[in-house]
Amino acid sequence: MTDSFDRQIDYVRIGVTDRCNLRCFYCMPAEGIVYEPKKDLLSYEEITRLLWVLGDLGFKKVRFTGGEPFLRKDFIRLLEHTAEIDAYESIHITSNGTLLQKHIQKLKELGITKINLSIDSLDAERFHKITRRDDFEKVMQTFHMLVDTGFKIKLNAVIMKGINTQDIIPLAELAKDYPVDVRFIEEMPFNGGYKENVEMYSAKDIYADLKAHYSDMEKLPGKHGDTASLLSVPGYKGKIGVIAAFSRTFCNTCNRLRISAKGEIKSCLYDDGVFNIRDYMRSGVSDGELASKFKEIIRLKPKDGFEAEKLRKVPEAAMQSMSSIGG
Repeated sequence: MTDSFDRQIDYVRIGVTDRCNLRCFYCMPAEGIVYEPKKDLLSYEEITRLLWVLGDLGFKKVRFTGGEPFLRKDFIRLLEHTAEIDAYESIHITSNGTLLQKHIQKLKELGITKINLSIDSLDAERFHKITRRDDFEKVMQTFHMLVDTGFKIKLNAVIMKGINTQDIIPLAELAKDYPVDVRFIEEMPFNGGYKENVEMYSAKDIYADLKAHYSDMEKLPGKHGDTASLLSVPGYKGKIGVIAAFSRTFCNTCNRLRISAKGEIKSCLYDDGVFNIRDYMRSGVSDGELASKFKEIIRLKPKDGFEAEKLRKVPEAAMQSMSSIGG
């Protein structure tokens, strides 16, 4: 499937829940958000049906996100169903790592070995300040268990001015001893609250910090659908990446759709939802009609995040929580 800008769209991110057991302040308010009732969430059967339809349309990659996906009961059952669909060359999960440990062996049995782990600081006190929870040691234990069992890990760190910029180099140094990608992400406005005149720590600022410390780092060539600009440091086992999520400099290679836990399709992170596929499915449509709807949505995918933002019907969409959007 290609959109009107000749971008190949072959990657879907699906939020399985809007619930999270952390309260990262860049994602949601301290009191949390109003969660969707269970009946309003896509069922596992509905998600599996969507994956079959998308697989027939040429989708090759799926990522399950949340909230925290392992908070949803029987999430492993959905992963088992997904592993049976031959179309998907890789199944990925984004997790905060707090509930993952007991599932590691089962994930390996299913051939699911690609995990994005969110951690914004290697300092326990700063971790607590950011997440409003005392789970630093648990997350680091999960990290080491995943490394030791051969998982392919990407560490995601949202960098915020005045909060955790001092963590950039310590986090990057994990790539020295471990074969992981450490990726630094610009802060975005999707926090379930409201931000005004916040001074962002940009991708350029992050690059400057890295360049000042690693004078010999090299930029690696990008691949189809990459959001991170990857860097290598001679002698390091892993890579370092920067994701310009707010600057939106990677839109010309975008290859994805997002589907929230309640079935809202986002053809761009910055739109306010273009179609509710849950309601469409529950109206009794056929798989062929679902496929046609996806083709229509992909054809109308905006050029970039700035265009998508201009087309929003509800400006307050910027106040959504990333937990609701699905990462």
